[in-house]
Amino acid sequence: MRDLYVLMVSVHGLMRGHDLELGRDADTGGQTLYVIELARALGRHPRVEQVDVLTRLVDDPAVSRDYAVPSEALGERARLVRLPCGPRRYLRKESLWNHLDQLVDRTLSYLRQQPRLPDVIHSHYADAGYVGVQLSQLLGIPLVHTGHSLGRCKRQRLLDHGRRAQAIDRQFNFARRIAAEEDVLAHAALVVTSTAQESHEQYGLYDNHQPARMTVIPPGTDTSRFAPPGRASIPPHVPALIDRFFTQPKRPLILAICRPEMRKNLRRLVAAYGGSPELRARANLAIVAGSRDDIRSLDEAQADVLTDLLLDVDRYDLWGSVALPKQHQPDDIPSLYRLAAQRRGVFVNPALTEPFGLTLIEAAASGLPVVATHDGGPRDILAHCENGVLVDPLDSDAIARGLLDVVSDPRIWQRFARRGISGVARHYTWDAHVEKYLKAVDRVIHRTRKQVRRERVVQRPALRHMPYLQRMLVSDIDNTLIGDRAGLAALTRVLRERPRGFGFGVATGRHLPSALEVLRQARVPQPDVLITAVGSEIHYGPELRPDSGWRRHIQHLWRRDALAALFEGVPGLVLQSPAQQSEFKLSFVADPQAMPDLRELQARLREARLHANLIYSHDAYLDVLPVRASKGQAIRYLAYKWGLPLRAFLVAGDSGNDLEMLVGDTQAVVVSNHSAELEKLRGLEQVYFASTPCASGILEGMAHYGQGWSPAPVSHKEAA
Repeated sequence: MRDLYVLMVSVHGLMRGHDLELGRDADTGGQTLYVIELARALGRHPRVEQVDVLTRLVDDPAVSRDYAVPSEALGERARLVRLPCGPRRYLRKESLWNHLDQLVDRTLSYLRQQPRLPDVIHSHYADAGYVGVQLSQLLGIPLVHTGHSLGRCKRQRLLDHGRRAQAIDRQFNFARRIAAEEDVLAHAALVVTSTAQESHEQYGLYDNHQPARMTVIPPGTDTSRFAPPGRASIPPHVPALIDRFFTQPKRPLILAICRPEMRKNLRRLVAAYGGSPELRARANLAIVAGSRDDIRSLDEAQADVLTDLLLDVDRYDLWGSVALPKQHQPDDIPSLYRLAAQRRGVFVNPALTEPFGLTLIEAAASGLPVVATHDGGPRDILAHCENGVLVDPLDSDAIARGLLDVVSDPRIWQRFARRGISGVARHYTWDAHVEKYLKAVDRVIHRTRKQVRRERVVQRPALRHMPYLQRMLVSDIDNTLIGDRAGLAALTRVLRERPRGFGFGVATGRHLPSALEVLRQARVPQPDVLITAVGSEIHYGPELRPDSGWRRHIQHLWRRDALAALFEGVPGLVLQSPAQQSEFKLSFVADPQAMPDLRELQARLREARLHANLIYSHDAYLDVLPVRASKGQAIRYLAYKWGLPLRAFLVAGDSGNDLEMLVGDTQAVVVSNHSAELEKLRGLEQVYFASTPCASGILEGMAHYGQGWSPAPVSHKEAA
């Protein structure tokens, strides 16, 4: 039975289902191929109902129009979905971080249009992990993650090569990347790795590493594309790509295929080849390092790598022996492997670090022996396939010896070629990968469903139905929701029996622990959403999952320490107790006779070039918040995030700190026991002034707007 819906998220790079531009830049490499092929393989499995791969829509004349198409079929029951996120132009992954919250919101809107929610979310790389954690928290769906490469490892490699910490952190945004990776490890139900070394050593560098949540599932390869020379042809244009560089093109061919990145260690490969007269006499070297029109038009890091390669070719006088083709098509890659195998050559991966090494599997499936770095994935691959030699990537002589051992002995070459083909068939097909993947995912889903069943015994689950809400009641707590015992008993009955599409939230000046305690004492059902600390905090459901996107949204222009210094000593303002303060809220007791008016306080903010939202309520309190924070702005954020029109929100309040959520397009209720600050709203079309107080007034407002229904009668015990 087909019952599994997998949502995969892979944000960066250029993603499409055909002619992948592998090697175009540092962001369009093995990860994009892995994600597309995994989606296709899952879509073919009889258990899988649907696979969606979410990525970023790119509408940029500098790249193909394919990347601006909102949806693309990848095969049976699998599709690629592109959602707008940030600027329309193509961006490198380090520039995407400030736009990822928008992708969370767009994904929620997309899922709202689907007939069902996914069973599992699978994020790829740290940026998608950031998105995946939020989606998982907001929807209560388990998160699976594949890192592909890790920030701590890359940062350390760059430092080891003499790069300055400040410069690389600025270039690669390591602080945000590593923080996102830590959050993923803390939250993910399953982390898929390619090798045991990645699980233990690389992830072991992280504070939130949890070995019990790691599983090793080597990627697969499409053996219909990668096959030995006798089983597939080599188009004539493929030899022409490289033979024009060689004076003796029929020699054995040493082949390297990778992006022009420093960690690929191509300079040391050239040094190994150039420093070995015997190797130069026996074989040619071809380095296929992406496609380019002009090295000077590449980004600085890639341009530096290729420039250094050309200078090293000249230094060792390798003209006629080394090929550095400028252009190739994705479909040329399998033929390049076959060409090297036909000429009794070898594939080489000398990377400083290699999380997996998909090209090694492709080469092995093509009958081409390999020489590879002894770091990371190649150790596992060669242990399974026994089709090559591991070398120290920092030792040029070792690289040269490994290459010579393969190309100079026909018996060794033949043995490695046969073992590579059979090893891939046993260990690295996509069918084998998917079977292991689904077993691991089934365990995750089973644990999650057991947890949900336990939650249903004790409390109403919240997040699973958030995407399907059609209406929502959001009420202040003190003197609005609470304060009229009989009215609250009646409203509580209504809330307990509300339809599935009707949500319930609170918006209060209280901090979260205080709000939860007063709701518990009043026996109010658990809200789906809690807006607390005058709109500076948003949490969801029984698990109290924080909305981290809201937190980042309100950080804009917020300088808490400077604001505290500015308000210190202002007449008529005294800081409330520490329990009433928070990272995004300064709260004062206000004496209206002694304090400056709000216009003067705003003028002081402008003079100091500071920004804040001043919320004055009950003629007794002043809250200083970020400019983007308030109950009203929190309501509008929820409307955007969850795809609800503002008219779908029925909001109820009694004081000045409710003002922003009561005006505009919301359906507002002002209870009869309101403070004088709200009188100015009387007469507005969308603001209903109830004739009864507190919860009774809320019920009156619900009836006024046609949002009431009739629960069972309230018993005397409940009313008491």
